[in-house]
Amino acid sequence: MVESPGVSYAPVVLSDSPTSMVISVAPEVARTLDIRLPRLWKSTPIPQQPVPYVPVSSTAVQRVKAIAASVKFDPVVASIVGNISIPQMRKDVRYLTGEDPSSGIMSRHAFSKGALQAAAWLQEQFQSTGASCELKPFLRGFSPNVVCTYAATEDTTETMLLSAHYDSRGSFGSIRAPGGDDDGSGVTALLAIARTIAHKGIAFRKNIQLVAFSGEEQGLYGSKAYAREMYELGANLTLMIQADMLGYRAPGEPAQLGLPESIGSLEVMQLVSNISAIYSPELVVGTTRACCSDHQSFHELGFPATQVFERAGPIADPMYHNSGDLSDREGYDFEQIRSIAKVQVRVVCCSLKLLAAHEPSVAASAVRDPPPCGRLRLARVELVSQQVSIC
Repeated sequence: MVESPGVSYAPVVLSDSPTSMVISVAPEVARTLDIRLPRLWKSTPIPQQPVPYVPVSSTAVQRVKAIAASVKFDPVVASIVGNISIPQMRKDVRYLTGEDPSSGIMSRHAFSKGALQAAAWLQEQFQSTGASCELKPFLRGFSPNVVCTYAATEDTTETMLLSAHYDSRGSFGSIRAPGGDDDGSGVTALLAIARTIAHKGIAFRKNIQLVAFSGEEQGLYGSKAYAREMYELGANLTLMIQADMLGYRAPGEPAQLGLPESIGSLEVMQLVSNISAIYSPELVVGTTRACCSDHQSFHELGFPATQVFERAGPIADPMYHNSGDLSDREGYDFEQIRSIAKVQVRVVCCSLKLLAAHEPSVAASAVRDPPPCGRLRLARVELVSQQVSIC
């Protein structure tokens, strides 16, 4: 998709194939193109000027490798996620989808009033856990990014970022865009992480940011703006993990954790895979072709980044980009969301050297070593539904 500033005309098809299309449109059309697309298609803006490739530095790679190499079972870390509450997660996602009548949210499309309401609510929820939050606008008309920080106990700029996107997309012609799975599930996991930090009184020697992006469905606009800001500031970002679609489990399939097949840092994938094997062995870990979420914005600027997803394989959720994407339906699995959230929390704990205010006394009867670093223990789950490619 090519934006043509200052020009107003009907879309012009520049290239067409069975799996993709390049069109030239006015900016105001480009930013709402998602509501006109078939549900299995996504729009991506093409920059007006060439964008230089920024590789992840060897220093950043070695830092992530060192974290992965040091991972081993820790009973304190294992106990931290014990208070992640499925009833609370259900309450959170029902507010975001509007299934809770008191919410009133019909849509979280990035240009909607519901998205503004969701942003303000998320800021309030994160701040109640002790985070310092800011609503950061990035483009006119879009709802803002919600950026929340837990400051380090040390004098350091080193930061780790966990994120999801709170904007949503519904069926063509419908005013409903509940986004229960895409990506209410990822946002709910972020809230569960924040509530765990508060409940356990955890402090970190390094900084941690929890960010809810907007504009993902229109082409990663919110994350591109924030990643560019961090890049220009020379941010000392250890790693970034995006949670996008965690909640759907196809009937008959095991709980899963999907990692990106093509976009992202292999070293961060290795770290997530190792920690999942140790602390959430109930998850089948594998790769997915589903793309392209907000981690891409950071990876393209040289930050170590990856995504966690609900399936080791292509998208299977029949309500993907559909107004029926609610939490109260067959296949929506809060247990799977909790299992993946547990992995995210433990990545944070292993990476940023936690300081728990009240460390529980836990006796470990066994120690499980991680899989050898440098090898991903991955599985591929065969499709139950038709394979699809997302462009």
